[in-house]
Amino acid sequence: MLIFYVVYIVHKLVVTEMAGDKIIKSDLLDPNIDSIKTEKAVFAGGCFWCMQQPFDKLKGVISTTVGYTGGLKEDPTYEEVCSGETGHTEAIEIQFYPEHITYSKLLDIFWKNIDPTTSNRQFADVGSQYRTAIFYHNEKQKQSAQSSKEEMGKSGIYDKPIVTEIVPVSVFYKAEENHQKYYEKCPVRYERYKSGSGRERYLVRTWGK
Repeated sequence: MLIFYVVYIVHKLVVTEMAGDKIIKSDLLDPNIDSIKTEKAVFAGGCFWCMQQPFDKLKGVISTTVGYTGGLKEDPTYEEVCSGETGHTEAIEIQFYPEHITYSKLLDIFWKNIDPTTSNRQFADVGSQYRTAIFYHNEKQKQSAQSSKEEMGKSGIYDKPIVTEIVPVSVFYKAEENHQKYYEKCPVRYERYKSGSGRERYLVRTWGK
């Protein structure tokens, strides 16, 4: 009887670590609890090396993956996308737990890490592969993105129109492993690029960070 009770308690309380948060699933015996609900967000903000770190540190974000989307070529390589001939843009896919962090919060972080007023360019990187975009998965995300874009346009922060695209999500191709979490793999080169490209200077000037 004691063994059964111990086994029951162990299965009753399961703690899952997710980006620093502890999510307690209090009753695995409940047949209505199949899995923890998660969602995805896909953003394009220029060079994807600089877009992963801001989201990785957020509580409620489960994982981030950099890759290519928005084009027609299947399984493109980094070199092919950089040529500007695939139609793809460098992007980041974020898997998150919506009860811990909202899609609106992710949008806020997105805006604060890009220049949304430049078309087919982000800082020193020029070409359609560096265009900014929000790829929505459903109508709710679309409406949130449109509202957020309108708010940013009326904020007085920018002296030019916001040109960031809001388009339906398409196939997302994961980038090569050496590009994943580049800020951890090559921290010196990453910091040099972020500063040299003009991104860091722009973000400090615009947001004070």
